[in-house]
Amino acid sequence: MQLHFHRPLSSTRSTSPPSEPDLTSFQSFSFNPSAPDYTSLLSDELLLNILSKLPISQHVSNSLVCKRWLHLHGRLVYSLKVADWSFVTSGRVFTRFPNLTDLDLVRSCIQMPKSSGIIVTHKTMSVHVDTHFILEGFLEETALLPSNAVDQGLRMIAGKYPNLQRLAATGASEEGLLRIAEECPTLQELELHCCGDLALRGIAGIKNLQVVKLMGFIGVFYNSTISDIGLTLLAQGCRRLVKLELCGCEGSYDGIKAIGKCCQMLEELTLSEHRMDGGWLSGLSFCGNLKTLRLRSCKSIDKSPGADEHLGSCLTLEELHLQGCQVRDKQSVKALFLVCENVRDIVLHDCWGLEDDVFSLASICRRVKLLSLEGCSLLTIKGLELVVLSWKELQRLRVMSCNNIKDTEVTPELATLFSVLKELIWRPDSRSLLSSNLAGTGMGRKGDKFFKRSKN
Repeated sequence: MQLHFHRPLSSTRSTSPPSEPDLTSFQSFSFNPSAPDYTSLLSDELLLNILSKLPISQHVSNSLVCKRWLHLHGRLVYSLKVADWSFVTSGRVFTRFPNLTDLDLVRSCIQMPKSSGIIVTHKTMSVHVDTHFILEGFLEETALLPSNAVDQGLRMIAGKYPNLQRLAATGASEEGLLRIAEECPTLQELELHCCGDLALRGIAGIKNLQVVKLMGFIGVFYNSTISDIGLTLLAQGCRRLVKLELCGCEGSYDGIKAIGKCCQMLEELTLSEHRMDGGWLSGLSFCGNLKTLRLRSCKSIDKSPGADEHLGSCLTLEELHLQGCQVRDKQSVKALFLVCENVRDIVLHDCWGLEDDVFSLASICRRVKLLSLEGCSLLTIKGLELVVLSWKELQRLRVMSCNNIKDTEVTPELATLFSVLKELIWRPDSRSLLSSNLAGTGMGRKGDKFFKRSKN
């Protein structure tokens, strides 16, 4: 399990690293086990207050002093990642950590042998796997806890943690989520893995829910489906959503439209590895308060965006982020920039197929103030210049690891623009950067100077 500690707002965190133990002090220190324990004279509240003032790095070691300190240490823990489901069903988690407000059950819901030497990693998630638990490239149902078992654990959690603010779980159904909605009125953030459409009916009663992350079809891990039905149920039940992340979810124009019309407070929308039907982009025009749109690891933007005049525009959008996306389809990229024409910040990192003619479509956005490019190796200085010179409000430019952009090809017009920018980070060619940093050191030449065999 992983523990996270929180300090009271009035306390200040120590910035100094923990000091190395002074071994000489132990030589003169005499330990008498029969000496009285003066901390026993302190009340739990007073001792807990003292322990909370100590550096966080010392909390675990302090918990090993005695059983009483171990118990008090558990009251200082507010965030926990559980790796063993029996820790929940046995009730030990509630005794050991009575004040949790952030509980992550994702890994404990996957029944995999920890002794396996095979580890599968996807983004921020890693799981020990066994070949017997893999079926057609996904985790078998036997590798995941049954929904009724997960629901039973959620019922226990709902009864013990009424002040829960964040919950992450795998394979939960409507019944378990309904209990969470009834007993945890302060829940604000929910992360659900491997859940279907109907399970989302259970979160309709969570009135204060503001952040939701849904993991549907995730290669090697989950083969679940979240479609327009689930998106509509989510939209109708969670009208206070501020941030929504959809990973491996299906859907279309109807699902995005429902979210936009019902969740009028939505400010940030993230789609990762989406499986949306063609035309979903036009649904963004109904998101009247959306400020940030993120697309991650998407094989396509929109397979069939439709006619330009029917796309609409997201007028309040300020930031557009694309990371690890396929952008070879000019029609879908054009549709994206048309919907996001009022955007202020454009961030493109490690996008495949971003050639000059594709990037030229970014000139549709006329109010850009920040452009960040990283890992876009097909873009040239000509394509970059054509677009950035058309942006009259550009203030910040970041170009990193775009190896087809050469320092020697910078034109006088582009150099003039650089001189008036508020921020300029210019490291496009990693090779030229390396050679400039090593100039005069003698390194970078033939290796015989540095790796010559000694004659001795």
